[in-house]
Amino acid sequence: MAQLGWIAGPIVMLLFAAVTYYTSILLADCYRSPDSETGKRNYTYMDAVKANLGGAQIAICGAVQYSNLVGTAIGYTITSSISMVAISRSNCFHKHGKSDLCHVSNNPYMILFGFIEIILSQIPDFNKLWWLSIVAAVMSLSYSTIGLGLALGKTTETGHSYGSATGVSIEDVGAAQKVWLVFQSLGDVAFAYAFSMILIEIQDTVKSPPPENRTMKKATLLGICTTTTFYMLCGCLGYAAFGNDAPGNLLTGFGFYNPYWLIDFANICIVVHLIGAYQVFTQPIYAFTENLVKTHCPKSQFVNKEHMITVPKFGSYSINLFRLLWRTTFVVFTTLVAMLLPFFNDILGILGATAFWPLTVYFPIEMYIAQKKIARWTKKWIMLETLSVICLLVSIAALVGSIEGVINDLKVYRPFKTEY
Repeated sequence: MAQLGWIAGPIVMLLFAAVTYYTSILLADCYRSPDSETGKRNYTYMDAVKANLGGAQIAICGAVQYSNLVGTAIGYTITSSISMVAISRSNCFHKHGKSDLCHVSNNPYMILFGFIEIILSQIPDFNKLWWLSIVAAVMSLSYSTIGLGLALGKTTETGHSYGSATGVSIEDVGAAQKVWLVFQSLGDVAFAYAFSMILIEIQDTVKSPPPENRTMKKATLLGICTTTTFYMLCGCLGYAAFGNDAPGNLLTGFGFYNPYWLIDFANICIVVHLIGAYQVFTQPIYAFTENLVKTHCPKSQFVNKEHMITVPKFGSYSINLFRLLWRTTFVVFTTLVAMLLPFFNDILGILGATAFWPLTVYFPIEMYIAQKKIARWTKKWIMLETLSVICLLVSIAALVGSIEGVINDLKVYRPFKTEY
């Protein structure tokens, strides 16, 4: 909002919401093929692309989807550590006053987050994650509501700016930097709607009847309406509270200092939410790799054998040695990369820009055209392809802006030495 201003900011968010909802409806119909309600199931996004498009597009889809899922895991690790650091700094400010710099390294918190994810990553599949998803959703609503309340309270104070129609002025940052910041903000908004990459995998957990696509369309409408409402409220009230000096993260930018306990609680909610979200977004990576290895090593006990372990008072659990090694290695990898690249907004912008067009727009549109056998150069074909091209141009702009932001970050970057 601070980069786009009062006019473009809300419009951009609503447009991204509308495009995401429309293309998600198209994608939901691709769960089964050739018929969207009675056809053969496609258990993953790649399966849907294989059934509807085939050829080299299967490999392209897999590369884009799984690389973005890895990137999302890295982004969540960075974000959670920033919230943990914010809790530590909030308590420090409360104890020593605002004049104390209270510098804190985020590396120990990234390691702590990684340790928790190693344990939770042993949950076998999506079907066993329902409780974690509910907890994550409750946490998300909690910290969003707290952020809204704090922002609303700050808007009633005197002596601060309510922002401007066009956001950060060119006079303050220069024309070139203003363009880069606008492009980067597009990537941040795109990331906020980047759930299409796991839509098919989630739809595969939906029971029928009614047909899965009907249930998923209702869920998508409810989800996008809810998140867009909170995005608009947080974005607009946050911008009204801080103006063009709005921090990248409403609850960790220290525009708020009191009540410190409430800010601490909100950041705890963020961490718990991201712990759950990390698992939701990494399950497709785990499943893809494990199924691939099992296919190539069908007789390996290391890969296929399940070992039952009984924990007193907690029951019995199934442990697979390959699953334990592979998932632990993955979490360690994402944690190390997060420690190397702790650039919050710019990383989110890159992830959003690279995932939005191919996974949210291009593949759903192309699969829908192929499934419904829409002829070239018909009115509907032209409208769909025009939408795809426009979104491609927006994604390119967002990617360029976010990369430029990372380049600026690297000028003052020291590996493993990030402090807040």
